Amino acid sequence: MSGGARRVLVTGASAGIGRACAEDLHAAGWAVTGASRRGTAPGGWAGLVMDVDDDDSVRAGVAGMLAAGGRIDALVASAGWGLAGAVEQCTLAEAKAQLETNFWGCVRVVQQVLPAMRAQGSGRIVLISSIGGVIGIPFQAFYSASKFALEGLGEALAYEVAPLGVQVTLVQPGNIKTDFTASRLMAQAADGDPVYGAAVVKAVGLMERDEANGAPAADVATVVRRVLESRRPPRRASVGKAGERAGLLAKRLLPFRAFEAAAKGSLGV
Repeated sequence: MSGGARRVLVTGASAGIGRACAEDLHAAGWAVTGASRRGTAPGGWAGLVMDVDDDDSVRAGVAGMLAAGGRIDALVASAGWGLAGAVEQCTLAEAKAQLETNFWGCVRVVQQVLPAMRAQGSGRIVLISSIGGVIGIPFQAFYSASKFALEGLGEALAYEVAPLGVQVTLVQPGNIKTDFTASRLMAQAADGDPVYGAAVVKAVGLMERDEANGAPAADVATVVRRVLESRRPPRRASVGKAGERAGLLAKRLLPFRAFEAAAKGSLGV
C-alpha cells in the first residue's frame, strides 16, 4: 500500500478479543474501524454500529468505511457469542441464532469486503475461530458447530482468493479471559432438566473456570497483528495455554479412542 496507514475493519470490537485486536492494531499504527452491534466507545479509532446478523447493516457499514477511506486492507472477523446446553435441549431457534452470528455473520462481512480487496489486488482476512472448531465441546455443540463451519469456510476461501492477492488465516484461541464467559447464554430448556442438568452444570462450570484462568485477550491480539503484518501468513494459528494447543496436535496424531479418553477430563465429561 502506498501512503497512509493500513485500514482494518474489526468486528465484535466492543469487548473481548475484538476490542483487544482493535486496541493493539491502533497502537501499531493501523487505521482501525471497530464495529459492533451496540457500537463501540473508540479508544482512538473509528467506531461503527454494524450488526453482522443483518444483511443491510453489514452492506451499509462496509460501504461507509470504503466511502470514508477508499480501501480496506484487512478484516478481523471477531463477532461471536456462546450457547450452552445439550443438543437435545436447544431449540432450533437457539441453534440457528448461534450460527447466524458466529458463521453467517462472518460470511456477510467477508462477502462485502472482498470486492474492494479484489479491486486493489490485496487484502488480509483473519477469521477468529476456536480450538472448539477442531475439538467438539460437549454441551456447547452449536458453538463448536459454528466454528467447525468457519474452519471449512476459511480453508476453502483461501484457495479461491489467493490468486487475487487476498490471504486468509484462521486464528484458534483456547480459553481466553474475557466477558464472553459472562455473556454465554444457556438454552432455556436446560433449566432444571433431570436428564442432562448435572452434566451441563459440571461441563460448563469447568469451562468457566478455565476461561477465568485463561490467557488474556491481548495474547490473541498479538497473534492477529503478527498474522496481518507477516509477509507469508499461516493458514492457521492457535493461541492459548500449551496444554490446550497440544490438544490440536493430539487429535491429529492419536487414534480417536485414545484422544477421546485423554480429552474427557478436560472437557468435563
